[in-house]
Amino acid sequence: MAFAMARTMLDGFNRHYRLFRQVSAAAKQRFERADWAGQQAAQRERIAFYDQRVDEATERLQNELDAGNQPMEIWQQAKLHYIGLLTNHHQPELAETFFNSVTTKILRREHFNNEFLFVRPALSTEYIENEEPAAKPTFRVYYPHTHEALHACLRRAIENFQLALPFEDLDRDVGQVLAAVRQRFGNDVRLRANFQIQMLDSLFYRNKGAYAVGKVINGFTEFPLALPILHNERGQLFIDTVLLTEDDLLLLFSFARAYFMVDMEIPSAYVQFLRSLMARKPRAELYNALGLAKQGKTLFYRDFLYHLRHSSDQFIVAPGIKGMVMVVFTLPSFPFVFKVIKDFYPPQKDTTRDKIKGKYLLVKQHDRVGRMAETLEYSNVAFERARFSPELIQEIETFCPSQLEYDGDTIIIRHCYIERRMIPLNIYLQEADDAQLEAAVIEYGNAIKDMVAANIFPGDMLWKNFGITRHGKVVFYDYDEIEYITDCNFRRVPAPRNEEDEMAAEPWYAVGPHDVFPETFGQFLLGNPKVRAVFMKHHADLLDAAFWQEHQSRIREGHLYDVFTYDATRRFPREGALAASNPPVQPVQETST
Repeated sequence: MAFAMARTMLDGFNRHYRLFRQVSAAAKQRFERADWAGQQAAQRERIAFYDQRVDEATERLQNELDAGNQPMEIWQQAKLHYIGLLTNHHQPELAETFFNSVTTKILRREHFNNEFLFVRPALSTEYIENEEPAAKPTFRVYYPHTHEALHACLRRAIENFQLALPFEDLDRDVGQVLAAVRQRFGNDVRLRANFQIQMLDSLFYRNKGAYAVGKVINGFTEFPLALPILHNERGQLFIDTVLLTEDDLLLLFSFARAYFMVDMEIPSAYVQFLRSLMARKPRAELYNALGLAKQGKTLFYRDFLYHLRHSSDQFIVAPGIKGMVMVVFTLPSFPFVFKVIKDFYPPQKDTTRDKIKGKYLLVKQHDRVGRMAETLEYSNVAFERARFSPELIQEIETFCPSQLEYDGDTIIIRHCYIERRMIPLNIYLQEADDAQLEAAVIEYGNAIKDMVAANIFPGDMLWKNFGITRHGKVVFYDYDEIEYITDCNFRRVPAPRNEEDEMAAEPWYAVGPHDVFPETFGQFLLGNPKVRAVFMKHHADLLDAAFWQEHQSRIREGHLYDVFTYDATRRFPREGALAASNPPVQPVQETST
């Protein structure tokens, strides 16, 4: 019985990862066909795969093996059998998480411990290899021996991705990449004995781009190498720029961007390679970026429990202006906030718990374009009661009693969202000098315009609903009023009919549930003269209904805007530069790892 339970769960996981990998691998064909709508649809559908497979496995266990009524000794044995089945598995860490997901749907909460769950990983993911002769490598290594051979080497690396479309001018693009690489070397441009370029074998697909990701190693120097590959208007390909720093990669793999589609046999090997490029990036966020959100949640929660064991500060109500639909709390020593939906809302918030959860799901399934924070959703999260400040307990008891449960010395939060903590933009502007204020206001407008390009209207555009990251990027994080641009009706305020209309405290014109009047935004946003001056200089168009209507019209026509992780000034020129001076082809040594 125990073995049958273990085998059933592993069969469920294997089916999940097979389907996950199929839809990820098909991103290559969608990219080649410029099927951007199909790419976005596949992205949304893939997010639901995990829960569907968990439900299927749970149903099989219950119907075929009556798993919920088996004694706990059988469950203990099932876990041991499962570990044995994973010995030569290529995704053991993901399979362990799948086991946890199925088990927690069947067992009671008092059994959520080491005996029945993988609270810690049981198998190492180090040095997993696919030994089959035809297996794809995790990354390829190229060894050019001279500067002249670099061009042929990098060209070979790009051609090995076997994209079906021709490049506009690959030699030109490679030449520009190498010019940037040589500049990155600085004064020391000698090629050391260990000089090599390593490239992950699969491209990373997201929205309208494909990214080749790797690294350059030369002596003791090592730095990332990421190449965005885009379509031109004639259906040809070109390399748009080159990303060569850890900060570039951190923005590319930001928690505020949609998941990549990558064809991976051994995901832990991809995560290990990426961590060598971004040492500050938690593994949890890298799994998220690769579309393996459940594994990201598992690792995040393990990191959180580890932090709790090695800290002693209390959870407190998050500083700043309190929200109308969420109680927000934080642990000062831990860089995240916890958000719990309230049980009731003020009259101006015409919403429900299900509507709010629907808004957060919309963001999870959407392209976040670097402007909407990743949110981790958890149920039945246990906290030590002594770690909650009295003020926080009172806040939760007052506003969300239905989400609070006491179990001895433990507090259970029935449902919450967890987001990376940022400095609220309203607080940042109060403390900023003139230069910081100008940069933040420009970034605020850019954030809204990036969201507009992704068909997102933030709804509540107040400064307090935006935060600023370590890189100075402005990110939106309050989703309860978010809407699709195409669902809104952007209008100009009608002219007053008479003096009474002009002096009226309430609008003299009819306002529909989806009506938005951009010219009124300034009344709530631009009270500070310094803020107003910067905003009107750079983003006055946001106060004009025509701006919103124009973008709305183009989105309805099927246009998908380009949104880049890098500044437009870094894009390569494409008009014939270097195209006529191709260096001779040199022999290249190549190995697979």
